[in-house]
Amino acid sequence: MLRIYRQKVPNLRPNILYTSPTDPLAAALVAELSREYDERYGLNNGIPSSVELSRYPARRFQPIDGGTFLLLVENGKAVAGGAFMRGENDSVEVKRVWTHSAHRRRGLARQVMAELEAEAGRRGIRSIVLTTGARQPEAVALYLSLGYEPQFDLDDDWESIGYLEFRKQLAVVDEQFS
Repeated sequence: MLRIYRQKVPNLRPNILYTSPTDPLAAALVAELSREYDERYGLNNGIPSSVELSRYPARRFQPIDGGTFLLLVENGKAVAGGAFMRGENDSVEVKRVWTHSAHRRRGLARQVMAELEAEAGRRGIRSIVLTTGARQPEAVALYLSLGYEPQFDLDDDWESIGYLEFRKQLAVVDEQFS
């Protein structure tokens, strides 16, 4: 399994690890996300909501398929993570942004999103789309604070909408001069 550390600065911020959703380091984080989905959303037509996590094969989040998967690692443990997969046209779709419950309120989801956006930009991607569930108001607040535009009326009943879609255009950055 290929692991690539983008940042290796001990004791400052968590290290950014580009890896795979199947990396054993991701297991505890994904397990907690699975439990959270089931607690927040329960059963959907008799099926646990966490089944959504296996909707896409792991390869969709690998560079060879136009995706990426990253973890923030602190003291040898994943504390947050996120991914994107190739979308339509010149876009990617962000998926599975998650912070371990013991590490929330530290800006880690914001750091994950910043790195996902930076990686998309390095690949020449200009548009990001993402969805979140109606029962994740903290995610909605995060995406709005990061400049994502809701593709729905914020005043509508979120439960009746289902998946809440957001989009963001990325600025073109020439890394040679940044």
